Amino acid sequence: MELKSLKTLKVLVVDDSLLYRDVVGHVVNDIGGAVVVGKAINGKQALEMIESLQPDVVTLDVEMPVMDGIAALGEMRKRFPKVQVLMVSSLTKAGAAVTVDALRKGAMDFICKPDTGSIGENQKVLVQQLGEKLRPLLHRHQVRAAAAERPQTAARAQTASKIAVPTRVLKAPSARIQLVAIGTSTGGPNALSEVLGKLPANLRVPVVVVQHMPELFTAELAKSLNRNCALEISEAVDGEPLQAGHVYIAPGGKQMKLRDKGGQGQVVITDDPAEHFCKPAVNYLFRSVAQVYKQNALGVILTGMGSDGADGLAAMKQAGATSLAQDEETSVVFGMPKEAISKGVVDAVLPLQKVAPKILELVN
Repeated sequence: MELKSLKTLKVLVVDDSLLYRDVVGHVVNDIGGAVVVGKAINGKQALEMIESLQPDVVTLDVEMPVMDGIAALGEMRKRFPKVQVLMVSSLTKAGAAVTVDALRKGAMDFICKPDTGSIGENQKVLVQQLGEKLRPLLHRHQVRAAAAERPQTAARAQTASKIAVPTRVLKAPSARIQLVAIGTSTGGPNALSEVLGKLPANLRVPVVVVQHMPELFTAELAKSLNRNCALEISEAVDGEPLQAGHVYIAPGGKQMKLRDKGGQGQVVITDDPAEHFCKPAVNYLFRSVAQVYKQNALGVILTGMGSDGADGLAAMKQAGATSLAQDEETSVVFGMPKEAISKGVVDAVLPLQKVAPKILELVN
């Protein structure tokens, strides 16, 4: 029984709406290996329950009486740093702004409250969203539980399955870097804040970014990062030329690529289909970077769920570009970096705090 408890992902549901507490609770309990250990009606009650229930994950509503989600998140990060927090947001401009703020403050990820007008349809959407977010956490949790049960066996299995990380010293690229392209997903807002926040306003090259987010949220992310970074950061606009010291974030619900116009890179925003359910997709952007910038580009894969970016980075490497990836220890989810590393298309694997210094070193 104790081992089963270790392998079960314990979830605390926090929402002031009885309906949503019940719906989210049912969805979580239907995910094999996850169980709701408690439900709280506000942030204050949630903090009290975390003490006694020790959940692995908290689904946290943003707007609640007594103590809202943002205030509760701040306390959770201080008092319970190992608990993963999944924000539950409304799909509005105001909801997007608050959610982006929460992601920058350490929330793992977010889901949007569906509003289809039908409880049955809402539940279907929540099943898909929560499943996508919780299953990777459940897998990681079960691997760690197995390691705790049989440390020597687990250590041997982990060593056998460990991906080959590049060990060579990354030297200055033979061609001058003219563009930095970054792809990220789960954990990205916090990672982008760390990386872009350490780059100077007079950076010699432009930076293009794909962060997996829906419409409205990418604009708010750009605004939030722009307030807190020296670089100029904005949501990308179709047809604008790329400028040094400026960061262009792909708009949610669209695809972004680059083209050469008179020797200068230019943003192209399209409504092309999603790739592997991603729109914007890192692969879509990176393929165009390979075509336009060839060996003069630096590709960076940060924390994220799934495999988006690996094929695009392979195209960049084939064109002669240089590449970096975030390491497993500092990634919220190691999916995207792991896939790129496994393909053998990453020149250096770095902890998050060393990514910006390495970008500066290579660009300069």
